[in-house]
Amino acid sequence: MPDQDKNIKRSKEILTSYFAFLDQHIDDVVQGKVSEFMELNQIARELAVSHQHLSDTIQQETGHHPCHFYDEKIIDQAKKLLKETKVPIARVAAQLTYDPSNFSKFFKKWTGQTPGHFRKSISDQ
Repeated sequence: MPDQDKNIKRSKEILTSYFAFLDQHIDDVVQGKVSEFMELNQIARELAVSHQHLSDTIQQETGHHPCHFYDEKIIDQAKKLLKETKVPIARVAAQLTYDPSNFSKFFKKWTGQTPGHFRKSISDQ
């Protein structure tokens, strides 16, 4: 049992570290401190675990692949920028390292609406 408890504790530690890292990294990208998003293998290296171990641990603990949360947090940041600023959507896309066309597709895939419709629906409320 002690080994199982140790493994559970380590899994939770990896999960917590991953989410904290994502939050900080995405903020750094938006603020221009970092020019592009890291790939999952780079994040795993920063967290001192293998890419496979990170993926397996997040999947086991949450039922989702790590990329799911990465994308979800990027979408949350996009929504925040669209809601709290009046900068053009192309600029929001650029801040998140996307070209406008890919950003619109990515945003719509996650939210069911384009960034423009999202911003309009917020301003209509």
